[in-house]
Amino acid sequence: MKKTILVVDDSRFNLVIAKDLLSEEYRVETVNSGELAFQYLAGNEPDLVLLDIQMPGMDGFEVMRRIQGSEEWKKIPVIFLTADRTEKTEETCFQMGAMDYIGKPFVPAIMLQRVRRTLELQGYRKSLEQMVEQQLQRITQLQQGIIITMANLIESRDGTTGEHVKRTSAYVNLLVNKMQEKGIYKETLTSTYIDYLKKASPLHDIGKLTVPDRILQKPGALTQEEYDLIKLHAQAGGQLIQENMNRIVDKEFVEIAQDLAAFHHEKWNGLGYPNGLKGEEIPLAARILAIADVFDALVSERQYKKGMTLDQAFGIMEKERGNSFEPVLLDVFLESKEELAELMEEL
Repeated sequence: MKKTILVVDDSRFNLVIAKDLLSEEYRVETVNSGELAFQYLAGNEPDLVLLDIQMPGMDGFEVMRRIQGSEEWKKIPVIFLTADRTEKTEETCFQMGAMDYIGKPFVPAIMLQRVRRTLELQGYRKSLEQMVEQQLQRITQLQQGIIITMANLIESRDGTTGEHVKRTSAYVNLLVNKMQEKGIYKETLTSTYIDYLKKASPLHDIGKLTVPDRILQKPGALTQEEYDLIKLHAQAGGQLIQENMNRIVDKEFVEIAQDLAAFHHEKWNGLGYPNGLKGEEIPLAARILAIADVFDALVSERQYKKGMTLDQAFGIMEKERGNSFEPVLLDVFLESKEELAELMEEL
């Protein structure tokens, strides 16, 4: 399939020449103004734009500024067309992001050669971007696999299994999706934030690595001293992530993972631990995870207890509205009873 070139020039003569020179190898579209160029770009994506600088109304530099300012169009390569061959104009063309420039009047061999070279370079760039994207996906998959493995090891130490990690992540996913539907915290819940929150949630109990097995695996009730030791896992988890992950993963991911580990036992009323944070002082990620984590703890069977029914768990959590949990988030979670029931059955 022929590549498409959009030629923008106010001179009909130049448009005819350009089309004659390029049509044998390429599909050529022509417009005679910047305004018409954007009408074309609104519904089409050419492989290359040949752009005249001197045009009435919107000149080529203004067209280029708008192209460069658009996420949709800025990757389209542009070659400027100009009769001004001064060094100043050439410098300006490249400063604005042009791949090349072609002088007027057109020299057929030069025009063809520069168009071919630019499209060839663009092809190399796209191939490189695809290779980088594929490599990033492999790294992300490997990173997530390591996170899940670590989380499973942590959970197995206190008598649970990796299924807790899977279930908690699923409940986080459900709650976040419902928040999105309702427009709750929409400024914070960007696509990146949500992705990192889902991927980091399995690390929330990483601090349990610092808790002795005799306490984690104790079948009976804990003494106050033992409970105080377990409570240290939140602060320890935040420190472990800060000290060991900030060189290998994205900074925002580290911040979210650290918030989850350090603050998922904080309570809306300020009576949680480790820092006694209150209300929105608690990071949003931790407020979301707290609901999912407590819900799974209530409905799951552990070595020291049987799992509750959905209604029993809801009854306990409703009493903690405004105490342990942020009211708005808990309401969204409790409104999702049918979806939760289906999810529990699937899990």
